[in-house]
Amino acid sequence: MRKQVKNNVSWIGYIDWELEKFHGDEYSINNGSSQNAYLIEEEKTVLMDTVWTPHRDEFLNNLKSEIDLKKIDFIVMQHGEADHSGSLPRLMEEIPSTPIYCTAQAVKSIEGQYGKRGWDFHVVKTGDSVEIGNGKKLIFIEMKMLHWPDSMATYMTGDNILFSMDAFGQHFAVEELFNDLADQCLLYKEAMKYFVNIIHPFANMVNPKIKEIESLNLPIDIIAPSHGVIWRDNPMQIVEKYKLWADKYQEDQVTIPYDTMWEGTKTLAHAIAKEINRVSPKTVVKVLNVSKVDKNDVMTEVFKSKAIAVGSPTCVNDVLTSVSAFLSFLKSLKFKNKKAAAFGCYGWSGESVKILKERLSEAGFEVVDAQIRSNWNPEEADFAMIPELVAELLGTKKAEEPAITSADEQLTVETSADGYRKFMCKACGWIYDEALGVPEMSIAPGTRWEDLPEDFKCAVCKVPKSMFEEVGKKAPAEDDNVSMIKEEIAADIKALAPDVKVEAGEAGFKRYVCQLCGWVYDEAKGAPELGIAAGTKWEELPEDFKCAICKAPKSMFKPEQ
Repeated sequence: MRKQVKNNVSWIGYIDWELEKFHGDEYSINNGSSQNAYLIEEEKTVLMDTVWTPHRDEFLNNLKSEIDLKKIDFIVMQHGEADHSGSLPRLMEEIPSTPIYCTAQAVKSIEGQYGKRGWDFHVVKTGDSVEIGNGKKLIFIEMKMLHWPDSMATYMTGDNILFSMDAFGQHFAVEELFNDLADQCLLYKEAMKYFVNIIHPFANMVNPKIKEIESLNLPIDIIAPSHGVIWRDNPMQIVEKYKLWADKYQEDQVTIPYDTMWEGTKTLAHAIAKEINRVSPKTVVKVLNVSKVDKNDVMTEVFKSKAIAVGSPTCVNDVLTSVSAFLSFLKSLKFKNKKAAAFGCYGWSGESVKILKERLSEAGFEVVDAQIRSNWNPEEADFAMIPELVAELLGTKKAEEPAITSADEQLTVETSADGYRKFMCKACGWIYDEALGVPEMSIAPGTRWEDLPEDFKCAVCKVPKSMFEEVGKKAPAEDDNVSMIKEEIAADIKALAPDVKVEAGEAGFKRYVCQLCGWVYDEAKGAPELGIAAGTKWEELPEDFKCAICKAPKSMFKPEQ
């Protein structure tokens, strides 16, 4: 059954409600699809494309019920891919001498798929046209790499219809046919998914091609793509979306694609999401397990994001195969203008984070320095690194590290009202205010410090209660403070760096102690694991130097006494 598009133009394609996969298994179909073919009946009768091979018999029977096939003056094949050309061989058995208008590359793809059968190809290029009667003509516009080298669009004068082939399409079944009759939320969801996963690898060609079409000064009343709805209500709305999507698109969103073996990397993924929400409540956060969530949907969320954090544990000196596949697909889509971070757990060799950062960089992402590389399962020191990673991803200014003050100095953070006290986390600077409590941790306003459970932990970095000090009281002397911190995380340091020992520095060289974890930078030895040669003086270290263990900045080091 035909459906009228406008005047003497009819849709004569196939609505495919059962389709679940496309391009093999590369593209998921959630809301059906369509293969759109069109019949133009002016003084000349023109068939615009066909449908996929599995539906060829139904297509041909439908076409025969509407028109005598011998009345078709010529066929326009805008693209040689099988979903558009699949019925062509059977059709040409019925009308073998019918001319076929297409690009030179389409001749190659059609003959490459179906063999050289002596068909009458008429090769066209941009600007070529053919009269179809009643004062109308078809004008051809090459659309190379949108999305095949053989693609073209066709403009019909008089009715002002742009047959756009795959551009501006969607894998979306709509019996009502037109965009104004479709579910608008689903329509744009599927249009974006289609653009991301099929068109985006060639996004740099989209806006130049749109400008070329606009330069032809052709009025466009209808855009009729080869999949999904026909755009008749404000058809240029999808063109404007393509302009936007093709120009390094991003929204205020961060996506966290990950996979996990024994839940450690999953724990980090969710902790990162919570920290993003804490510091930037309006930012949309999506946490997606790449082995469970459809890969095309994952990529659509990545496309919308300004930044991503990718997680994988180490498995056989590499990342998980699910994450490796994700990274390969990610690279092929050629996203631009996005930041990325890496995180993951490991038991023995621990290569995954390094591999993630390398492959994210190869995929065109701006990879931040901050990372989380957790031995076995995440511990307090790992959670303490999350705020810095999030700050770099979001591009926010990192809060000043709490200074280690001398005995005669006072902290100047103001105290709470009504006699309530404040206690500051010495690791990350988060404040527990007795007046406010922590409702998200089920701690009611007015709860006194001494009434908190002994297993209370910092809401941000998860360090224990013993790592807090009351605001407004004298800070302990430096040596006492260092000693206390060392005692609190001695077990972590031993696990992370069992070979680190405190020894006297060699003559002429100094040693500097991290005030957070007690790691020592020895000028005589340098830090080969950080790429710092032996003999490098403290003042020669870069300003972004960080502790090899807890990643504290240079300002958190003091000369060893």
